[in-house]
Amino acid sequence: MPEPSLPSKRRGRLFRFGAAFVVLLAVAGYLVVQYVTGGTGAPGCKVVSGKGDGATYEFTSEQAVNAATITAVGLARDLPERAVTIALATALQESALRNIDYGDRDSLGLFQQRPSQGWGTPKEIMDPAYAAGKFYEHLVEVPGYTRLPLTVAAQRVQRSGFPQAYAKHEPDATLLAAALTGRSAATLTCDGRPAATRAAGADAVRAALARDFGRDVLEPAGAEVGGAATPSSSPDERPASGDGTVTLPVTAGPDGASRDAEARGWQLAHWAVANASELHIKRVSYGGREWTAGNTDSQWQPIDGKGSADAGDGAGAVRITTAQ
Repeated sequence: MPEPSLPSKRRGRLFRFGAAFVVLLAVAGYLVVQYVTGGTGAPGCKVVSGKGDGATYEFTSEQAVNAATITAVGLARDLPERAVTIALATALQESALRNIDYGDRDSLGLFQQRPSQGWGTPKEIMDPAYAAGKFYEHLVEVPGYTRLPLTVAAQRVQRSGFPQAYAKHEPDATLLAAALTGRSAATLTCDGRPAATRAAGADAVRAALARDFGRDVLEPAGAEVGGAATPSSSPDERPASGDGTVTLPVTAGPDGASRDAEARGWQLAHWAVANASELHIKRVSYGGREWTAGNTDSQWQPIDGKGSADAGDGAGAVRITTAQ
């Protein structure tokens, strides 16, 4: 056969070059999507057991934000840690803690709730705080749910076709709940993400806190910092501080229990770390420890050599600093 003409060879090389370029663009696009949505190569989070037994759970920043919201909504309703564990295990099974807009039939969101079954409108169900609230509303109606096996309690809310599937998520949900409810101190860390764009700022942090915990989280009753009572104002009325820092006073509860105050502090501190990538948070401090995004493996470090005992009687303040 005669050899192809030179123009044909050139066309072949151009075709191969173009095909290779398209493949490279596709790979680059895939990696960008994975990074942004919490896939391979994305900033990750990790929770460790406070019992020193070596148990750990690693998850993405997207999952961390949703887990923090689910926990905060439960805490705002004064529900016990067991309720939070059940909710987290359920969301891990139903959506892998991702706020997905698809599912079986018309199922949506973190808990795969169905508009046709009275769980709310599609827009409402896709709001993680709303979805978590609806789950808890149904859970508390289950008699003795805190004493039931997790699979039984979850199934009475969800009515799933695979009721035993929730059990495999109980260990991870237990670790998450212990950290996010504040029972285990300094056990949740995230890589964080350096702000590639303008930081969301302190106002965005306040708005997210109010969304998840309720507006009262910004004005604890009788809260004081440096001996001066915190003035009463709403998140929208309070201007952002010049250094992008949100200070959340932490005080003992009505019975004066310092242990409850310390747990409250770690609830807020761990919530902030979980939201670090989303809200461009670069530093969180509480109880004599500090977490810094992307620094020293993102672990909680003592401040000036001080340990958690620096919290004194359990009262203090959580400080959240955003990237500028």
